[in-house]
Amino acid sequence: MDKVEVNIIELLDYLEEILDNAPKVPITGKSVVDKKDILEVIDQIHSYLPDSIRKAEWIVNEKDKIISSAQKEYETTKAEIMEMMKQNVENHDVVKEAKARANEIIALAQRDAKAIRLGSREYSIEILSELDRQIEAKKVELIQNMQKSFESVAKEIDENLSSNGAMIKENISELRGM
Repeated sequence: MDKVEVNIIELLDYLEEILDNAPKVPITGKSVVDKKDILEVIDQIHSYLPDSIRKAEWIVNEKDKIISSAQKEYETTKAEIMEMMKQNVENHDVVKEAKARANEIIALAQRDAKAIRLGSREYSIEILSELDRQIEAKKVELIQNMQKSFESVAKEIDENLSSNGAMIKENISELRGM
Protein backbone atom coordinates (compact mmCIF):
# COMPACT_ATOMS: atom_id res chain seq x y z
CA MET A 1 0.00 0.00 0.00
CA ASP A 2 1.53 3.34 -0.97
CA LYS A 3 1.82 6.42 1.19
CA VAL A 4 -1.09 8.24 -0.54
CA GLU A 5 -3.49 5.38 0.26
CA VAL A 6 -2.22 5.25 3.84
CA ASN A 7 -2.78 9.00 4.31
CA ILE A 8 -6.30 8.85 2.91
CA ILE A 9 -7.09 5.82 5.06
CA GLU A 10 -5.73 7.65 8.11
CA LEU A 11 -8.00 10.61 7.36
CA LEU A 12 -10.99 8.33 6.99
CA ASP A 13 -10.07 6.57 10.25
CA TYR A 14 -9.79 9.97 11.91
CA LEU A 15 -13.31 10.87 10.73
CA GLU A 16 -14.60 7.55 12.04
CA GLU A 17 -12.92 8.17 15.39
CA ILE A 18 -14.50 11.61 15.62
CA LEU A 19 -17.92 10.16 14.92
CA ASP A 20 -17.36 7.39 17.47
CA ASN A 21 -16.30 9.92 20.10
CA ALA A 22 -19.01 12.48 19.30
CA PRO A 23 -21.35 13.37 22.17
CA LYS A 24 -24.40 11.17 22.35
CA VAL A 25 -27.93 12.52 22.56
CA PRO A 26 -29.54 11.04 25.68
CA ILE A 27 -32.10 8.28 25.19
CA THR A 28 -31.83 8.22 21.38
CA GLY A 29 -28.32 6.81 21.21
CA LYS A 30 -27.57 9.16 18.32
CA SER A 31 -24.50 11.36 18.06
CA VAL A 32 -24.44 15.08 17.40
CA VAL A 33 -21.92 16.42 14.89
CA ASP A 34 -21.80 19.49 12.67
CA LYS A 35 -22.87 18.23 9.26
CA LYS A 36 -21.22 21.15 7.48
CA ASP A 37 -17.86 20.38 9.07
CA ILE A 38 -18.05 16.67 8.28
CA LEU A 39 -19.03 17.37 4.66
CA GLU A 40 -16.18 19.86 4.38
CA VAL A 41 -13.68 17.21 5.50
CA ILE A 42 -15.18 14.66 3.12
CA ASP A 43 -14.97 17.18 0.25
CA GLN A 44 -11.31 17.74 1.06
CA ILE A 45 -10.67 14.00 0.93
CA HIS A 46 -12.57 13.79 -2.38
CA SER A 47 -10.42 16.58 -3.79
CA TYR A 48 -7.36 14.39 -3.29
CA LEU A 49 -8.77 11.25 -4.81
CA PRO A 50 -9.88 12.24 -8.33
CA ASP A 51 -6.49 13.58 -9.46
CA SER A 52 -4.58 10.60 -8.15
CA ILE A 53 -7.11 8.17 -9.57
CA ARG A 54 -7.10 9.88 -12.98
CA LYS A 55 -3.31 9.95 -13.04
CA ALA A 56 -3.04 6.31 -12.01
CA GLU A 57 -5.68 5.31 -14.56
CA TRP A 58 -3.87 7.26 -17.28
CA ILE A 59 -0.59 5.55 -16.37
CA VAL A 60 -2.20 2.11 -16.50
CA ASN A 61 -3.88 2.91 -19.84
CA GLU A 62 -0.64 4.22 -21.31
CA LYS A 63 1.22 1.13 -20.10
CA ASP A 64 -1.44 -1.10 -21.66
CA LYS A 65 -1.30 0.84 -24.94
CA ILE A 66 2.49 0.63 -25.07
CA ILE A 67 2.52 -3.09 -24.30
CA SER A 68 -0.29 -3.70 -26.80
CA SER A 69 1.55 -1.72 -29.46
CA ALA A 70 4.79 -3.59 -28.80
CA GLN A 71 2.91 -6.91 -28.92
CA LYS A 72 1.25 -5.96 -32.23
CA GLU A 73 4.60 -4.91 -33.66
CA TYR A 74 6.09 -8.17 -32.45
CA GLU A 75 3.26 -10.21 -33.99
CA THR A 76 3.44 -8.28 -37.28
CA THR A 77 7.19 -8.69 -37.47
CA LYS A 78 6.92 -12.36 -36.54
CA ALA A 79 4.29 -12.91 -39.25
CA GLU A 80 6.46 -11.12 -41.83
CA ILE A 81 9.45 -13.23 -40.89
CA MET A 82 7.44 -16.46 -41.06
CA GLU A 83 6.20 -15.53 -44.51
CA MET A 84 9.70 -14.65 -45.61
CA MET A 85 10.99 -17.95 -44.22
CA LYS A 86 8.33 -19.94 -46.05
CA GLN A 87 9.25 -18.29 -49.34
CA ASN A 88 12.95 -18.95 -48.88
CA VAL A 89 13.00 -22.39 -47.26
CA GLU A 90 14.87 -23.94 -50.16
CA ASN A 91 17.63 -21.36 -49.88
CA HIS A 92 19.51 -22.14 -46.67
CA ASP A 93 21.40 -18.80 -46.52
CA VAL A 94 18.18 -16.83 -46.76
CA VAL A 95 16.70 -18.86 -43.90
CA LYS A 96 19.74 -18.17 -41.72
CA GLU A 97 19.55 -14.48 -42.56
CA ALA A 98 15.83 -14.39 -41.78
CA LYS A 99 16.36 -16.07 -38.42
CA ALA A 100 19.11 -13.61 -37.55
CA ARG A 101 16.90 -10.69 -38.59
CA ALA A 102 13.98 -12.12 -36.61
CA ASN A 103 16.16 -12.44 -33.54
CA GLU A 104 17.36 -8.86 -34.00
CA ILE A 105 13.80 -7.60 -34.32
CA ILE A 106 12.64 -9.60 -31.29
CA ALA A 107 15.58 -8.33 -29.24
CA LEU A 108 14.82 -4.78 -30.38
CA ALA A 109 11.13 -5.13 -29.53
CA GLN A 110 11.96 -6.59 -26.12
CA ARG A 111 14.46 -3.82 -25.44
CA ASP A 112 11.93 -1.18 -26.52
CA ALA A 113 9.21 -2.75 -24.37
CA LYS A 114 11.55 -2.84 -21.37
CA ALA A 115 12.53 0.81 -21.91
CA ILE A 116 8.87 1.78 -22.17
CA ARG A 117 8.00 -0.15 -18.98
CA LEU A 118 10.87 1.48 -17.11
CA GLY A 119 9.89 4.90 -18.43
CA SER A 120 6.26 4.45 -17.42
CA ARG A 121 7.35 3.14 -14.00
CA GLU A 122 9.60 6.17 -13.47
CA TYR A 123 6.84 8.51 -14.60
CA SER A 124 4.41 6.77 -12.24
CA ILE A 125 6.85 7.15 -9.36
CA GLU A 126 7.32 10.83 -10.21
CA ILE A 127 3.56 11.49 -10.38
CA LEU A 128 2.85 9.58 -7.17
CA SER A 129 5.76 11.25 -5.36
CA GLU A 130 4.44 14.67 -6.32
CA LEU A 131 0.97 13.67 -5.19
CA ASP A 132 2.41 12.45 -1.89
CA ARG A 133 4.22 15.76 -1.38
CA GLN A 134 1.00 17.66 -2.02
CA ILE A 135 -0.97 15.48 0.39
CA GLU A 136 1.71 15.84 3.07
CA ALA A 137 1.57 19.62 2.63
CA LYS A 138 -2.21 19.64 3.05
CA LYS A 139 -2.39 17.05 5.86
CA VAL A 140 -1.46 19.37 8.74
CA GLU A 141 -3.79 22.08 7.49
CA LEU A 142 -6.62 19.59 7.10
CA ILE A 143 -6.16 18.16 10.59
CA GLN A 144 -6.02 21.65 12.12
CA ASN A 145 -9.21 22.64 10.31
CA MET A 146 -10.88 19.43 11.48
CA GLN A 147 -9.81 20.09 15.08
CA LYS A 148 -11.18 23.64 14.97
CA SER A 149 -14.43 22.42 13.47
CA PHE A 150 -14.89 19.69 16.05
CA GLU A 151 -13.98 22.01 18.93
CA SER A 152 -16.67 24.38 17.70
CA VAL A 153 -19.18 21.51 17.53
CA ALA A 154 -18.24 20.35 21.04
CA LYS A 155 -18.66 23.88 22.41
CA GLU A 156 -22.05 24.25 20.73
CA ILE A 157 -23.20 20.88 22.09
CA ASP A 158 -21.99 21.82 25.57
CA GLU A 159 -23.92 25.10 25.42
CA ASN A 160 -27.06 23.31 24.18
CA LEU A 161 -26.84 20.66 26.87
CA SER A 162 -26.23 23.29 29.57
CA SER A 163 -29.22 25.27 28.34
CA ASN A 164 -31.38 22.13 28.29
CA GLY A 165 -30.15 21.18 31.76
CA ALA A 166 -31.06 24.61 33.12
CA MET A 167 -34.51 24.35 31.56
CA ILE A 168 -35.03 20.90 33.09
CA LYS A 169 -33.99 22.23 36.50
CA GLU A 170 -36.48 25.09 36.15
CA ASN A 171 -39.22 22.61 35.26
CA ILE A 172 -38.33 20.49 38.29
CA SER A 173 -38.46 23.56 40.52
CA GLU A 174 -41.85 24.53 39.11
CA LEU A 175 -43.17 21.01 39.64
CA ARG A 176 -41.99 20.99 43.24
CA GLY A 177 -43.63 24.36 43.80
CA MET A 178 -47.04 23.08 42.70
